[in-house]
Amino acid sequence: MPSGALRSTRHQIFIQFSGSLPSRTLTLTPSTNQTFRDLKLSVLPDSSQSSDYYFTRNGRILDDSDSIFGALNSNLSTMILHRKVRGGGGDGGATGAESRDCYLNMYAEKKPDKVDPNEQRLSKWLNCALSNEPLREPCVIDKLGNVFNKEALVEALLGKKLPKAFRHIKGLKDMMNIELSKIPGIEKGHGDTQFQCPVTGLEFNGKYKFFALRGCGHVLSSKALKEVKSSSCLVCQQEFKEADKVVINGTEEDVDALRERLEDERLKIKEKKSKKVKNGEASDQVIDVKHKASTREDGNGRADSNAAAKRFKVVDLAPANANKEVYASIFTSSKKSELKETYMCRSLPLGRN
Repeated sequence: MPSGALRSTRHQIFIQFSGSLPSRTLTLTPSTNQTFRDLKLSVLPDSSQSSDYYFTRNGRILDDSDSIFGALNSNLSTMILHRKVRGGGGDGGATGAESRDCYLNMYAEKKPDKVDPNEQRLSKWLNCALSNEPLREPCVIDKLGNVFNKEALVEALLGKKLPKAFRHIKGLKDMMNIELSKIPGIEKGHGDTQFQCPVTGLEFNGKYKFFALRGCGHVLSSKALKEVKSSSCLVCQQEFKEADKVVINGTEEDVDALRERLEDERLKIKEKKSKKVKNGEASDQVIDVKHKASTREDGNGRADSNAAAKRFKVVDLAPANANKEVYASIFTSSKKSELKETYMCRSLPLGRN
């Protein structure tokens, strides 16, 4: 056979390795029995690792059982030998390298942002407890020490839109007008507090304890009331008792104490009302007894007109020169008539209009 014909029956193959192995060029004699598994065994240094590799050509995976010369139609073919990646089920899923926490965090509910306690405290002292708007005069507090803009609270009362937390406020009697002392030079809309203690100068921002005095309504710090021990207001000199001090935005213990005081006041009011009702019934009984005693019966069982109290008549108050009949006609009770008066005018009875 000529040498040119022999040379044409051989195929030259270029093999690239995706790993650390060097690239190689092979010259193979066509044979239908040679497969890509045989080729891997011939090029790999360790034949036991042949199952960890696979060939690709032009992006297509070549099966190990395919014939080499059946898959390669041309000379000078280039193939790439890849190493298989361990892990997963070969379905594109997780490789086992990921942590389970990453999936839990992916589907976990987002926690709400933490509220800054300082901002929460400032908001309670700078804003209305109902509308959350900045405090502006006139201001009031309820009997539990919550601070409100009076306009917002009255509107909610009229519209019956008070939240459940403020249902103890029934009307104007359950709120107290307060007098807040402004800080000189602070304009409206400023981010910080606008008010202070008129005695010590401590700011009305929640860092210090404040009391409102019933009667005058002045707001003073606890420090001022402790340092200057007096039974009268330090601003207007109006007398007050210890029970007249209402703590503003107090702690849970302070609010519980104010709530107990509120319940005691309501019980006292109920007791007073019940006593008035009982006293009213007793007075009615006394009047009835006096009326019976003033009326005596004669021997025939009839009421004695001389013993009974004289009935009042309007003509007894008539002026000296006035006609008693004309004077009595002014009053509807002086003379009974068969004609009924209308609700429009007393001078137009039915039958005459």
